[in-house]
Amino acid sequence: MTTAAIRPGDRRISPVFLGILAVTAVTGWATWTGFAAQPGVAVFLFVTAAWIVSLCLHEYAHARTALHSGDISVGAKGYLTLNPMKYTHALLSIVLPVLFVIMGGIGLPGGAVFIERGRIRGRWRHSLISAAGPLTNVLFAVVCTAPFWLDALDGVPADFRFALAFLALLQVTAAILNFLPVPGLDGYGVIEPWLSHGVRRQVEPFAPFGLLFVFALLWLPAVNGAFFGVVDSLLDTLGIHEFDTYCGYELFRFWRDTNGICSVSP
Repeated sequence: MTTAAIRPGDRRISPVFLGILAVTAVTGWATWTGFAAQPGVAVFLFVTAAWIVSLCLHEYAHARTALHSGDISVGAKGYLTLNPMKYTHALLSIVLPVLFVIMGGIGLPGGAVFIERGRIRGRWRHSLISAAGPLTNVLFAVVCTAPFWLDALDGVPADFRFALAFLALLQVTAAILNFLPVPGLDGYGVIEPWLSHGVRRQVEPFAPFGLLFVFALLWLPAVNGAFFGVVDSLLDTLGIHEFDTYCGYELFRFWRDTNGICSVSP
């Protein structure tokens, strides 16, 4: 088996990830119970920590799929430990995604794992490795939206419902953006193995700028409106209304003065 060459320590879950998971649990509890004196702070910490957890799971999915496809080097690189600091640069992988969440409520596809593609045989395997990450965001979104489409919100505090709705929005935006067939994003990685060598050579120089190009487009009002129109429609079919995500975003930005539309638990 390909996992035979992986040392036990290469698969041991990082204390950093466990710490972030603990922060998610504690702040989720504080949001649910209204324990925090400033509910917005609890929502901010809960959503941010949960978002970083999802980033780690996204990159882990890439690495784990690559491992079972033949790239045993992912173990020595620390990708199987779920340590966010192992997924390339901390600024590009963690800080910038969180910053984009704060600035525009957009789930930035942050982080990356370096797969040794030469070890992997078969186009389907290459495509699956690229798809594994955004599929994790899809799964995360399903979990976050489950209380809504299962109509299981009785007894759920308003603040927690709003936070969960906003977290679901981030997962949906991340999944959509990641699946775009743009060089540098996972969507292009899915189709790249099926392209001719000449096309891949021509597109390769644009890969480092693909994500920047997408976000430059998203700052255009018309494109931004169309994008979030699609996101809101998807969430609405899952039982999450725009009011829920709006209030979640407002609570998340606790440093701003709200207009009092959203009810905040005492």
